[in-house]
Amino acid sequence: MKKLYEKSEITAAILWIVVYAAGMGTLQNLFGLDSPWHMLGLFVISAAMFWFVAGNGLLEKYGLTGWAKNSRAMRWFLPLWLFSCMNLFSGFLPDYPVPGLIYAAISMALVGFAEELLFRGFLFKAILKDGSVKTAVIVSSVTFGLGHILNLFTGQNLTETLTQVVFAVAVGFVFTFVFYKSGSLLPGILAHSFIDVSSVFASDEGSVLLNVILHVAVLAVSAAYCIYLAKRVETPAVNRVEAQTGETPSQDQ
Repeated sequence: MKKLYEKSEITAAILWIVVYAAGMGTLQNLFGLDSPWHMLGLFVISAAMFWFVAGNGLLEKYGLTGWAKNSRAMRWFLPLWLFSCMNLFSGFLPDYPVPGLIYAAISMALVGFAEELLFRGFLFKAILKDGSVKTAVIVSSVTFGLGHILNLFTGQNLTETLTQVVFAVAVGFVFTFVFYKSGSLLPGILAHSFIDVSSVFASDEGSVLLNVILHVAVLAVSAAYCIYLAKRVETPAVNRVEAQTGETPSQDQ
């Protein structure tokens, strides 16, 4: 993997994503989300990705060396914490009995780490290396959202899946901008993990009107926060295009 990464970061990123999607999708179909085998699979691939990053001295590049130093400018990531609470607005109704509930919750926490490193780390930084901020943001965010279509193959209905895709694309833009403008992947990992873990405990019996209101609110807040970050927050050195390419930054910096 190291040789492939050195030759083409984008190819390595795509390979990581394919392995993750195929492996986790297969385990979920075979054993279920509440299975210890699914949890173990997520732990293995998460550990493998972290080992690769740490072993090759890439922790700073992928925002894993500490919390953002510009939290105040980022408005303390408030939209992330609002999104984290959304699943619980309809009440609590755990999907599984114990111990399956514990396995599912741990799995969802690992999903937050793995997917942030895959899409905001590997994929985003690979495209950013070529000097195109807009392309990197759009591809990372949209690919992350469209990836949720795979939930159709795990038995989820079409309406719920399409709703998840819209939500994931919106928050994907927020997560990508947060990483780009803060240089830290940790806020996104924390929020993503809590969103996924809370989905295991949340009730699916909320009203249609409430769901519509929440998703409209997500779209509005996501757009406003991304515009604010793009216009008002300075990009840290680790994510500046000139740091990736050695060239003078363009206007979208």
